[in-house]
Amino acid sequence: MRSGRTAASEGTRSGRTAGGSVPGEGARGGRATGAGAPGERSPGERAPGARGAAPKQDRSRATRQRLLASAVTCLAERGWTGSTVTVVAEHAGVSRGAAQHHFPTREDLFTAAVEYVAEERSRALRELPTPASVYAAVETLVGLYTGPLFRAALHLWVAASNEPQLGPRVTALEARIGRETHRMAVALLGADESRPGVRETVQGLLDTARGLGLANLLTDDSARRRGIVAQWARLVEASLRS
Repeated sequence: MRSGRTAASEGTRSGRTAGGSVPGEGARGGRATGAGAPGERSPGERAPGARGAAPKQDRSRATRQRLLASAVTCLAERGWTGSTVTVVAEHAGVSRGAAQHHFPTREDLFTAAVEYVAEERSRALRELPTPASVYAAVETLVGLYTGPLFRAALHLWVAASNEPQLGPRVTALEARIGRETHRMAVALLGADESRPGVRETVQGLLDTARGLGLANLLTDDSARRRGIVAQWARLVEASLRS
C-alpha cells in the first residue's frame, strides 16, 4: 500500500512537470513561461491595492466638499468669529482630525471656502434661466444678492478686511464675480451697452441689488423689495427702449 501511494504521488508530480495533467496549472505555467517579465501584470489585471483606491479618493473628495459647503453655511449663519474649524467639522459630520487632514489651519479652510463661494456663485450665474420679461430679469438678478451664497460672501468680505491671508484672494475673486455678473445682467436684459446710459443703468441695477442684499441681512425685506424691483424694471425697460 505504501508503494502504491508513492507511485501515485510520483505520477502526479511527473504530470505537473510535464505541464498537462493537473487542471488549472496550464494558466499558471503559461504566465511563468510567457514573453512578459517576471511579475508583469496582464492588461486587464488590477494593480495590488487598486481595488479600493478609487472609492477612497471619492470619499476624500466628498469629505472636502462637505467641509467647504459647511464652511459657507456656518459663515452665513454664524459669521466669521463663530465659524471655527470645530464648528464647521461638526456641521459637516466629520471629526476635527479629518477636517484638519484636509485643511490644517482655519485660514487654509476659509481660503479654500473663498474659492468655493466664488465658483458656486459663478455656477449660479451660468444656470440662470432665460427670463420672460424685463421684470423677471430684474427679479432674478436681485435674487442673486439675497441668498445664502451672497450672505456668506459678505462675511468673507468682513473677514478679509482683517485677515491679510484672505484679503488679496477675496478682492481678486470678487472682481471676477463682478465682471461675470455684469456680463450676465447684460445678456439677461438684452441690453445694448453701446447706447448712451445703458451701461450705467445696468451697473446701477446691480448696485441697488447689492444694497437690497445688505438690507436683507437684518430683517426680511421682501415686501419692500418687491416694490423696488417693480420700479427698477420700469426704469430699465425705459432705458433699453430710449
